[in-house]
Amino acid sequence: MEIVQKEKVTALKIASDLLTIGAIKLSKENPFTWSSGWKSPIYCDNRLSLSYPEIRNYIKTALSQAIKEKYPQAEAIAGVATAGIPQGALVAEELGLPFLYVRSKAKGHGMTNLIEGKVTPEQKVVVIEDLVSTGGSSLKASADLRAAEFNVLGMMAIFTYGFPIADKNFQEAGIELTCLSDYSTMLEKALEMNYINADDIESLKEWRQDPANWQG
Repeated sequence: MEIVQKEKVTALKIASDLLTIGAIKLSKENPFTWSSGWKSPIYCDNRLSLSYPEIRNYIKTALSQAIKEKYPQAEAIAGVATAGIPQGALVAEELGLPFLYVRSKAKGHGMTNLIEGKVTPEQKVVVIEDLVSTGGSSLKASADLRAAEFNVLGMMAIFTYGFPIADKNFQEAGIELTCLSDYSTMLEKALEMNYINADDIESLKEWRQDPANWQG
């Protein structure tokens, strides 16, 4: 099986699993409100997958395999707090690599750490995130690792909304992003599984292009 075909199979499988367990919820008529104030027809909480051993193991294996193929030189795995921590720890265990994680802000007491785990300058690290929207928190974690003199090889995530602004942000930061599944693949699977109707597709695609001004 060619790599591209294998990646498509993985993307469809993960989209199906996340829809089935309710980790991804779709509601065009009654959209969700994000903290940014954006109205969204989708709510995604990949942490729910941790409660399903078979799905959790599939995601762990898919992330690990992707890292072995793209970054065989990786020397450590770093999770982005908070949702990237359990996924990152599972992957590090699978690969037999050291694990650390990056806080959203420095700890307010004790050692006031921003990075938890052994800091090894020049260590080649792959960053694990569970979900990418605009990429802000993910790229901040990568910048913090670079500031601590880690060699950030790239970032892996379970799911991305595929916002154009995210693509731009990762490109400008010089961070390669690889996601197991994405919004377009999820819409394809949701239509097949009758979670949405064909009439909904155009509006749902428009949301991804301009989420700040989407009206449903």
